[in-house]
Amino acid sequence: MIISTPTPRLEPVTEGNFDAVCAVQVRPDQTHLVSPVVKSLAEAYVHGDTAWPRAVVDGEEVVGFVMAFLDIVWDPAADPAGRRSGLWRLNIGAAHQGKGYGRFAVGAVAEEVRRRGGDRMYVTWNTGEGSPEPFYLGLGFRPTGELSGAETVAELLLDPAPVA
Repeated sequence: MIISTPTPRLEPVTEGNFDAVCAVQVRPDQTHLVSPVVKSLAEAYVHGDTAWPRAVVDGEEVVGFVMAFLDIVWDPAADPAGRRSGLWRLNIGAAHQGKGYGRFAVGAVAEEVRRRGGDRMYVTWNTGEGSPEPFYLGLGFRPTGELSGAETVAELLLDPAPVA
């Protein structure tokens, strides 16, 4: 008998998992650092051409939410290529933090960016108490020296996608 163990995966947000996705809440000390999922889903609706919202699921349980931005036009004066992709939002449920789901979700976004031909991905974060800065630095993101509003902009260089 083969016993399968649940592994994290990303799934589109659907009518079937919408309520569970909207119920994802970070720890109370993190709420000032990341918008609630429902705001992200509204932004995904408004920016449907670039937003890539996904539920982070383990087994049958929604444990988090991640949203990427794919191929947005940045500042052509500062970035001659003019397009960027990266992590827009990451919410891992308070009870599920510290279990590798955030690392998994960032890696899955990196794979999607790479699959679409990207060689780097971006993220922003607020600084200060409880900032996710150490998490992102630990994953290899490096500040670019830019700010998006008051948030630090960082990039992660991606290894090329393997040739099939």
